[in-house]
Amino acid sequence: MNSIQHFINGKYQDSSDGRTFEKRSPLDGQLIGRVCEGGQAEIDAAVAAARAALHGDWGRMNVAARVDMLYAIADGITQRFDDFVAAEEADTGQPHHVIAHAFVPRGAANFKIFADTIKNVPTESFRMDTPDGRGALNYSIRKPKGVVAVISPWNAPFMLMTWKVGPALACGNTVVVKPSEETPATAALLGEVMNAVGVPPGVYNVVHGFGPDAAGEFLTRHEEVDAITFTGETSTGTAIMKAAAEGIRDVSFELGGKNAGIVFADCNFEDACEGIFRSAFMNTGQVCLGTERVYVERPIFERFVAALKARCEAVKYGRPTDKGANYGPLISQEHKRKVLSYYAKAVADGATVVTGGGVPAMPPELANGAWVQPTIWTGLPETAAVVREEIFGPCCHIRPFDSEEEVAALANANRYGLSTTIWTNDLGRAHRMAEAIEVGITWINSWFLRDLRTPFGGSKQSGIGREGGVHSLEFYTELRNVCVKL
Repeated sequence: MNSIQHFINGKYQDSSDGRTFEKRSPLDGQLIGRVCEGGQAEIDAAVAAARAALHGDWGRMNVAARVDMLYAIADGITQRFDDFVAAEEADTGQPHHVIAHAFVPRGAANFKIFADTIKNVPTESFRMDTPDGRGALNYSIRKPKGVVAVISPWNAPFMLMTWKVGPALACGNTVVVKPSEETPATAALLGEVMNAVGVPPGVYNVVHGFGPDAAGEFLTRHEEVDAITFTGETSTGTAIMKAAAEGIRDVSFELGGKNAGIVFADCNFEDACEGIFRSAFMNTGQVCLGTERVYVERPIFERFVAALKARCEAVKYGRPTDKGANYGPLISQEHKRKVLSYYAKAVADGATVVTGGGVPAMPPELANGAWVQPTIWTGLPETAAVVREEIFGPCCHIRPFDSEEEVAALANANRYGLSTTIWTNDLGRAHRMAEAIEVGITWINSWFLRDLRTPFGGSKQSGIGREGGVHSLEFYTELRNVCVKL
């Protein structure tokens, strides 16, 4: 059984009071490790270490040396690739091909892309006139924001944690990471890479624990934390924003979504079916960018529902390394109860259950896992809970539509605004719809296709700020102006 410790000031350590909590496998419910539970003492120590590193060797390191260090971190992850994959498989139970081909490689890439960004980012300068005719020169410089609190989610833990740590370190900040209590392993493992490549102690710190009145809240309320970046539920973001108001700390939030997929009759039918299937059911529906609302133009509605049903009923449940397994469990029994409660609400509200709606029959060795069926509903009004609220599970509601104007209004009638995916072969329509839908990212005839240089983030209650490329620098640096009288 694994023991997962905090990583503070370059060293692994237990909690000062000896507290731990259980980590159970989502595959079968078996106890696979004990995790040190951090409190105020661990947060204080981690923040102090980060503050000292900020004013120590790391703070004095020039950009070229930081760039080399980030490349070394990425290479170190690649050298320990199998270890990171195994750790994430144990924590999440998701299929090997998803973790090994998408999530862990992106974790390494996040350090390289931001190393390249900080190396090449320009700054602005302005020559101005003055009354004496001699003029003045204004130029800007970017300085690190300071100690950054990184609170990362459990659905793609390594990829989304490094998506924040990469740019934070590239800009010269130090970090204290509070990973989800459900997925502590890869954040802890990254400490070994940091030490191996020579990252100074205190630059990267990890404290495990919970949220309210625990490590997460202690971190966000800490007066020595200069900025907070968070990915997760909108309700949690609200609580963090209130904490950040004390001391006027900056925040970057990627929050919930109730994303719409829009399928027009002129689409490439097979591509659209496969794209919507991936966007609704990949990672067992536990993707912030996933599609839980599907709108299909009426002439192909029945055919599309049948095709998506067939794909759902062909999934193969299993352990991450089982041959052919392409569908894993939910992250925990608690989340399973939440998702199943929505399955019950859909039926109570009068939904037609096209497929799924419950728990699959599993072999005895997996029967205690957090398994649920991929589920499709039709027939509900837009006011139904499963159409309005984020479920974060493998499910979607499909509704027919008749016009661009109608479907744009349906897609926008939600408090979230993270992403959408649109399937059509009409180029003009694609551009019109992309402009009409109120989201941070729109995919045309694709989904989850990401250029890491582009802005990423949500509108409305789906977040604050943008991440990716130079856009991340707006959060992780303080832009200062220097005015020189000539």
